[in-house]
Amino acid sequence: MSVTQAGFRGFENPVDPTPAELKAWAYHPDASLLHTMPPDWDLLVAGDRLIGTLFELAMDPSCPARRFALHCMYIYAADGIRTHFRAHPKRRLKKFVEQAEQQGDEQLATWAHNVRMLLARPDLFEYHDWCEGGLVRQPRRIS
Repeated sequence: MSVTQAGFRGFENPVDPTPAELKAWAYHPDASLLHTMPPDWDLLVAGDRLIGTLFELAMDPSCPARRFALHCMYIYAADGIRTHFRAHPKRRLKKFVEQAEQQGDEQLATWAHNVRMLLARPDLFEYHDWCEGGLVRQPRRIS
């Protein structure tokens, strides 16, 4: 048995989960045990295929893995902006930002604000904040 299998066992391949598997994991009691996941799992799942599911999870205040999902949203946004939208479609990111502003709570509104600031000023990018969870652990509006 691997370390990954000690917690949530619903992944056929944890390195490449399906949206349904990711959602099932997010609501599982062991979802907060990220140390049981593969290294850099956040970077692996924060792509176009799962971003809709991650956004849905980030929008749900009752989701046990909400902070992880929000962290992945920060990675996705930074990756798109820093690659001049070669990595991810700008239109899709803007749709998430608008939805977060209209329907999200304070955490999502802060994420949307920070994305808009990074769009306007890419020099505000700091790896620790955007890719290592700094803006999730210590929420703040960048300016």
